[in-house]
Amino acid sequence: MTHASASPHVQSVQAIVAEHRTWFTVLGVVLVILGVLAIAFPFITTIAAKVFLGWLFLIGGVVQIVHAFSTQRWSEFFLDLLLGVLFVVAGGWLAFFPLTGIITLTIFLAALFVAEGILEIIMAFRLNPRTGWVWLLISGIIAIAAGVLIFAGLPSTAAWAIGLLVGINLLASGFAYLFLAAAAKA
Repeated sequence: MTHASASPHVQSVQAIVAEHRTWFTVLGVVLVILGVLAIAFPFITTIAAKVFLGWLFLIGGVVQIVHAFSTQRWSEFFLDLLLGVLFVVAGGWLAFFPLTGIITLTIFLAALFVAEGILEIIMAFRLNPRTGWVWLLISGIIAIAAGVLIFAGLPSTAAWAIGLLVGINLLASGFAYLFLAAAAKA
């Protein structure tokens, strides 16, 4: 699609990216650097991701408890309060005991990959013979293989799996922003 035939929305987005090309480039470079660091130090990244997740649950739990007490006359007050306490306990455990629970999170990650792979394979067969169904099938097989490999390598995979995946995600996002900035016409 040429720039002249692009919709007004696409032209608007292209103009914004071109106008702020330097910031897109800076963001891309920072994300690439963080991704490389996360991949180079996967155990530290795993711990950091776990602690960050813990703080999210902890803050959410406190807000849930405050909400419960601000709506005491609500018929579900006790369940609302119980849910908040559950989030606070889980968040505190994740945030303040950084070396515990890494294996559990890694098992969850492996199970998530296997489930994702199964669903992608089912979707691929449902889309067959449409164009692209093979790529979905391959993605599903890779997801299952990754999940099985992570699970089979426990407990040693717990030290690096989450950190490595966070790093790969940061790296991919960083390159995406760099390519977006490079494609923008100044």
